[in-house]
Amino acid sequence: MVKYLGIDWGEKRIGLATGDSETNLALPFKTVSNLPALLEVIAAEEIEELVLGVPKKMSRPNDPLSSDFLQFSSDLATQVNLPIHQIDERLSSLGGDALMGSKKDKAGRDEIAAALILQVFLDRQAS
Repeated sequence: MVKYLGIDWGEKRIGLATGDSETNLALPFKTVSNLPALLEVIAAEEIEELVLGVPKKMSRPNDPLSSDFLQFSSDLATQVNLPIHQIDERLSSLGGDALMGSKKDKAGRDEIAAALILQVFLDRQAS
């Protein structure tokens, strides 16, 4: 069984979701604010592979990625010795909003977006 961590990067928050190869199910996990906190989660949860959402624009998907995202992605790759799979994350935040419901009863938008990103990856692995 492989343990995965889905990552929805944002300039202010990083949404996380967990999943595994046995259940092929992604679940919202938590939100962290920076790379050191993310690295702590990876170690504590004994994550084996990462699934990173790549923020592309709907109107111009071939535009260059933001320098902040590229720096985060590069820093993450140098800090972990794990496979990092990249998934197009367009619409994941909108999907997170649609699934969120009442804020006091549900996981946050960023965590749900991370779960959607990870679920796309898990579904592709299963087929």
